[in-house]
Amino acid sequence: MCGIVGYIGHREAYPVIIKGLQRLEYRGYDSAGIMLYDNSELKVSKTKGKVSDLEARAQNEITLNGSIGIGHTRWATHGVPNDVNSHPHLSNSGNLCIIHNGIIENYEPLKKELINRGYTFKSDTDTEVLVNLIEEIKKKENIKLGKAVQLALNQVVGAYAIVVFDKEKPDELVAARLGSPLAIGIGDGEFFVGSDATPFIEYTSNAIYLEDEETAVIRLHKPLKIRKIKDDTTVDPYIQELQLNLEQIEKGGYEHFMLKEIYEQPNVIKDTYRGRLLANTGIIQMSGVEDNIEKFTNADRILIVACGTSWHAGLVAEYIIEEFSRIPVEVEYASEFRYRNPIITSKDVVIAISQSGETADTLAAIKLAKEKGAFVFGVCNVVGSSISRETHAGAYTHAGPEIGVASTKAFTTQITVLTMIALRLAKVKGTLSNSDYFRYLQELEIIPEKVLEALNTNDIAKEIAEKFKDSQNCLYLGRGYNFPVALEGALKLKEISYIHAEGYPAAEMKHGPIALIDEKMPVIVIAPKQGHYDKVVSNIQEIKSRSGKIIAVVTKGDTQVKELADYVIEIPETSDALSPLITTIPLQLLSYYIAVLRGCNVDQPRNLAKSVTVE
Repeated sequence: MCGIVGYIGHREAYPVIIKGLQRLEYRGYDSAGIMLYDNSELKVSKTKGKVSDLEARAQNEITLNGSIGIGHTRWATHGVPNDVNSHPHLSNSGNLCIIHNGIIENYEPLKKELINRGYTFKSDTDTEVLVNLIEEIKKKENIKLGKAVQLALNQVVGAYAIVVFDKEKPDELVAARLGSPLAIGIGDGEFFVGSDATPFIEYTSNAIYLEDEETAVIRLHKPLKIRKIKDDTTVDPYIQELQLNLEQIEKGGYEHFMLKEIYEQPNVIKDTYRGRLLANTGIIQMSGVEDNIEKFTNADRILIVACGTSWHAGLVAEYIIEEFSRIPVEVEYASEFRYRNPIITSKDVVIAISQSGETADTLAAIKLAKEKGAFVFGVCNVVGSSISRETHAGAYTHAGPEIGVASTKAFTTQITVLTMIALRLAKVKGTLSNSDYFRYLQELEIIPEKVLEALNTNDIAKEIAEKFKDSQNCLYLGRGYNFPVALEGALKLKEISYIHAEGYPAAEMKHGPIALIDEKMPVIVIAPKQGHYDKVVSNIQEIKSRSGKIIAVVTKGDTQVKELADYVIEIPETSDALSPLITTIPLQLLSYYIAVLRGCNVDQPRNLAKSVTVE
């Protein structure tokens, strides 16, 4: 979950790497470091803290010139966040330098063997073991760096994206990946390396995404060489044209990326269905679904695997797919899926959901499902990501880069894609009447306008945040389609404000959580007019009778709940099945403003990283 950057070319490497690390800081921000080579000396500066701390330190610690370098921003796995455990790491000779995203699971026996051979270690990291293993193999076998990296990686177990520099061969970088993403930007007489393409989008629009178990030897003024780690066979590089632009990864005048991304939702939902949804003609066209329509319609069941916010989107999809297309759906935590020996058959369809397309647990679930013969369909946001390559087919959400660690627009665009899948299957199976089918298509088409209207709750969300910013606990309640929204609302509050929050089906409140309710407990109730309105009103009355503070999300014009609730947030009316796309908006805003008022780092909450590429 760390961010790695590399550069080799004709420019000064330092500004390229620092800017790249700033853009990748969403991947980890416990510590940061940089290595530069100035044609004679290898220079390293690293520190606990953020990239801004690294900038301040590097300027006083090393000279910043040199046209080759690597940088790293860390989310700690092995070893606490401190200066010593920060990357880059040097080999014992000081000749080799490495940055690493991932985990080397068998580092302890490797470390013991290296200690027996006279190696010493300064850090607690698995990465320092790897760089010394490479050095030992290079020295013992008297081979070039690229070959030494390949042989070393054949001895390790785990996941990695690495970049290695050798002082004795100062015109090249060696990169490799297994399980963790790695992109190589190809410029005019220069190369860039990044965990994703954001560090180099202003320099080149051409990139190669390394596949699992591939190494790349990147040399100045020479063609890129890619080889398979297992058998050393050569691979022809596949150059992709990037679909990113600089504006997408900047704040655009907003105080935080999270707020920008909340406000982008009307547009990105439209981008998600653009060209796929033709409401007036009753057409949904998604090539990944269309090319495999019989796999879906003949499925005994659909299994959805995901983590975090994507899991909540999967729960919404469970309601929608079963309601519309009458196919049984099960939603699984990807992190638990393969460890419980699940029963999977060739008649199952597995839908894997991930914003980044790199989530390690979800990738492991995909591989297991494929081994069992299931058809696997991916829903992700990042073009060229691992999940998009591992699945049999899929659909991109087209949400654009999501930089804020707490996911917002990914959630609504995932629901949009999954809703279109459910409607297409319903049309083929005949499980929705023609009139209902057209009604849902037309309603989905105007959802962006209603999301835009829901964003007008910004000011009331800010007012409510002022009242409850010091709360220690919070309950979120919803029923039916809005139970997953309650879970998602609670997750957002936990993630960015560090307030303990739980989401529950409203009726389950009586089976335990009601014991927590008193005059200090804020309870957010999602109570739109459509759905189980009367039942939710009864649940609100139960809270009211126990002096709980009620914040209700209601359909505009509601009067019944308004009389009971302490605070009301009004949203536009839509169908029950599509309501999660609207009801989630004020919950995102409420979490955002509570976190801001508490002085929390909204975009980079503690202990979290955007892309979870380790188990």
